[in-house]
Amino acid sequence: MTAKPPTIEQLRKIAGEYSFHFDEDELESYRELIEVVLNDSYQQIDQLAEVESPPVKYPRSSGYRPGPEENPLNAWYWRCSIKGADSGLLAGKRIAIKDNTCVAGIPMMNGCAAVEGYVPEFDATIVTRILDAGGEIVGKAVCEDLCFSGGSHTSYTGPVLNPHDPTRSAGGSSSGSGAVVAAGDADMATGGDQGGSIRVPSAWCGIYGLKPTQGLIPYTGIFPIELTLDHTGPMTTTVEDAALFLEATAGEDGLDPRQPRGVQGRRYSEALTGNAEGIRIGMLAEGFGWPGLSEEDVDETVRNAIGIFGDLGAEVLTEDISIPLHRYCLDLWAIIGGEGAAMLMHQGNSQGTNWLGHYNTSLLEVFGRGMKTRADDLSVTNKLAMMYGQYMQNQYRGRYYAKAQNIRLRLRRDFERAFEQVDIIAMPTTPMKPQELPGPDAPPSEIVDKALDNLSNTNTFDLTHHPAITVPCGRSEGLPIGMMLVGRHWDEETVLRVAHAFEQTGTYGDVRVDQQAQEEDRGLVRGLVSEVKERLT
Repeated sequence: MTAKPPTIEQLRKIAGEYSFHFDEDELESYRELIEVVLNDSYQQIDQLAEVESPPVKYPRSSGYRPGPEENPLNAWYWRCSIKGADSGLLAGKRIAIKDNTCVAGIPMMNGCAAVEGYVPEFDATIVTRILDAGGEIVGKAVCEDLCFSGGSHTSYTGPVLNPHDPTRSAGGSSSGSGAVVAAGDADMATGGDQGGSIRVPSAWCGIYGLKPTQGLIPYTGIFPIELTLDHTGPMTTTVEDAALFLEATAGEDGLDPRQPRGVQGRRYSEALTGNAEGIRIGMLAEGFGWPGLSEEDVDETVRNAIGIFGDLGAEVLTEDISIPLHRYCLDLWAIIGGEGAAMLMHQGNSQGTNWLGHYNTSLLEVFGRGMKTRADDLSVTNKLAMMYGQYMQNQYRGRYYAKAQNIRLRLRRDFERAFEQVDIIAMPTTPMKPQELPGPDAPPSEIVDKALDNLSNTNTFDLTHHPAITVPCGRSEGLPIGMMLVGRHWDEETVLRVAHAFEQTGTYGDVRVDQQAQEEDRGLVRGLVSEVKERLT
């Protein structure tokens, strides 16, 4: 396909965008010069083959879209069975892949009408590594519309329902991943995290969710939002599974610009000693008591759970750590996430420019066309980010984005200084329990609030890139509560060790987990789901 030269009218519009003042003769001169570039450079490049995409190593069938009878939580986008190696760290594990991730031959929608119909031709690095480790991929889990929501109500395929209470949100954006693991339909799942999208659904579904240090697991082949925020990681029912997943998938792939050169994984499962002896743990003062957001039972449950570490050999600081900038992180994130997404994900058709690595040109083309024809079908959260992000870029040319990124460096240094005093910083994963899903006639303000308010604690560590895990630590009114444990950069071993020590107590705070009761709860949930889905849609 040879690129077509511009018309004079097209050039006049571009000139106006850059405040150039050309007369007709000048415009014609530039048109002729541009045509030379197109006929020379662009035509030559169009005839060359791209570098080969990452290989597809394991055979698979195309799978199928599940019907309501086998998808009661609306959490599966696609079902399939792709078997990996005969042995490995993940042998025998059933793994769901978040539907923002390329699996060759399996449809990928990323929760968005503009991507519907896209079928990747290669496997993301994380997918290949899962299969190399012996895992079986059992389907694609629903995610939110372009992953731009911390709730589970924005996907084009409809809301994902919380397995503990189908009138409540499962959290987002890895909403389906959290629901299918909590419901027992998969042993583990991949998640993506730009503002909390691994940890929020894990906390609200009552499972473990680890956001590693940025770049530890390659992001290659995963739909991005913003290069400085993108993370991917595991969502599991046990800490051991999270550690095994990380062992199997961590390390440089040479294709992801988010990865430092030479980054390597470690034997994370060896860190699971069952105790927290000698670990210093501090609570973040600003992570509790959010005005208008925090629920007392959540704060109290998490503080009680952190206190248990004293019985496990850890030193729990009696005085909270204070980092005032934490209370401004949602504002920083709104600027970086909004303007960054407008430039990379929306204007850049999911790929953007100015980075070294593997570009998914087929997705770029499909998404670019979809954004021209189906933009009206995007969620309120995406439309809002596109509108204000583009406006601020047009009007202020990135000034506020740049300032927010510079303040982010201050925030990162503040936490690094705090880690001179402690090994782990703890707080509630979300200030509130799972929220009720908005109804079909909810105003845009409610849709946005329930998509973003729950990110108040989690988004900080997408900005600072510190590893963080959410740990089920209690229940209130039958709903799970998550405790977030944050560690130093590249120190996933300590984060996992402390989470594992708490898990070994067999408690949700001061209530022992009753697996039989959980199974009975799931049975009741499945009976209610159809009625609730009908009301919500």
